[in-house]
Amino acid sequence: MPFTLEADVVAVDGSTQARSFPVARMYNLGSATRDAQVAVHHQEEVAAAGVRIAFDVPAPRIYPIAPHALTTSDAVEVHGDRTSGEVEIVLVVAEDDVYVGVGSDHTDRDLERVSIVYSKQTCPNVLAPRLWRLSDVVDHWDDCVLESWVDGRPYQRTPTGTFLSPEDLLAVLRERANPPDHGFVLYAGTIVALDGRLDYGSTWSFRLHDPVLDREITHSYELTGLMTEMAEGFRVPLTVDGG
Repeated sequence: MPFTLEADVVAVDGSTQARSFPVARMYNLGSATRDAQVAVHHQEEVAAAGVRIAFDVPAPRIYPIAPHALTTSDAVEVHGDRTSGEVEIVLVVAEDDVYVGVGSDHTDRDLERVSIVYSKQTCPNVLAPRLWRLSDVVDHWDDCVLESWVDGRPYQRTPTGTFLSPEDLLAVLRERANPPDHGFVLYAGTIVALDGRLDYGSTWSFRLHDPVLDREITHSYELTGLMTEMAEGFRVPLTVDGG
């Protein structure tokens, strides 16, 4: 089902233009680092939580996600109490241009032990409602920095150059899938936490910083646990084992 993304496109001079972007498809990538060894650290991080990655599928792995999971909200509802965010480069491929932003691929870690795809679909993919034209940053792309925080604690930090370039990300997608010519969103994968462990909390914040043009895109969102609103004794189990 098509989705419409509402976001502001911010120019180099700071001016903004409100835009509506039709989104027909969305894709999340995993292990999309330039150095394959770098991705191993995040793989070990999620493996410690019981997640099994399909290593028989070549990296970067592509997870197709229905666009209705995309949101720019600052309030996110989840079912489980073991969910966490992942700061990611986000590419919005529109009819007129390619835009870049920053998002959080929020994930239910318990469901991820059963299915990575289902876990990414069940939680919102959060996107900061501000975008840059890729052409404005492409000449210094590797100098930009991704960061995230959970409940105010630093959680992730890495240069964008850790990941495949935007051009290579799109080339991989078009080589291995059949995306439309335009009207799709690509989440470009994440990096291991600063302490090498998944964390959980109620407030997630993330940032894409461009030190060359001295500007940034930031966003935060607060979690609401839907099951906590149910009275004791009336909470339907989330899993077949009663969890």
